[in-house]
Amino acid sequence: MESKLINSRRKPDWLKIRLPLGETVKQVRGVIEEHGLHTICTSGACPNQAECWGAGTATFMILGDICTRACKFCNVKSGKPMAADYAEPQRVATSIKLLQIKHAVITSVDRDDLEDGGAEIWAMTIRKVKEQNPGLTMEVLIPDFNGIQKHIQQVIDEKPEVISHNLETVRRLTPKIRSRAKYDLSLKVLEFIASQGIVAKSGIMLGLGETQDEVIETMDDLRAVGVSVLTIGQYLQPTKAHLEVQEYIDPEVFKYYHEVGKAKGFRHVESGPMVRSSYHAERHIK
Repeated sequence: MESKLINSRRKPDWLKIRLPLGETVKQVRGVIEEHGLHTICTSGACPNQAECWGAGTATFMILGDICTRACKFCNVKSGKPMAADYAEPQRVATSIKLLQIKHAVITSVDRDDLEDGGAEIWAMTIRKVKEQNPGLTMEVLIPDFNGIQKHIQQVIDEKPEVISHNLETVRRLTPKIRSRAKYDLSLKVLEFIASQGIVAKSGIMLGLGETQDEVIETMDDLRAVGVSVLTIGQYLQPTKAHLEVQEYIDPEVFKYYHEVGKAKGFRHVESGPMVRSSYHAERHIK
């Protein structure tokens, strides 16, 4: 199935975004601001804020809001971060309890400035969240920790139900799109996660110039290292300083990729123009 190229200066109708409104949204925003926290919902300009915040869910971003990397697709600020905040794990745990979240999603910026890449804060956060929220399930979307297994192991040891690490794009486009991360290194990170018996998840963006053969090859690479949950979404240019969209992918093509992914053995596939890493994340543990 071939995708259809659409003028990158005009978004098609299926990519219209609803602004997050309503009392529940106000509550989520209020708790996050009160506790000095960050979410990828706002920092990453996620198009699903209305749906997720309206349902009282949010993806918390730890280790600050300044990333040490500068990937050309990402809206998160890059630069020199502030020192790690060891009080942050407690604030995240308290906020999740106040919001009565049943399935928490936590991610972070890259912290190449820290010796452990932030692994200690990661482990503390997962532990505190679980201690204060009995019965809660959790997905964590982690950086690559430069492939250092002992740091990845610190996250694994806290036993979140799902550990995700995004491949982001196909092999050929990785050097152009990701500032420091490497395609094969990310695969090794995912393979290590899966080898520990934890659900391994990854996600890619479309519309950056990849071919359908490359997308399917990427699926094969992810399955080969044990990834069982896959998200596929449309790349949207956050600002004029970021990479331009090369192609808007028709929803029917996303449906096709969903079918291909399921046929290849992924246990769960989210594939659609508005899909992002944590979209319907609560379904991925079942």
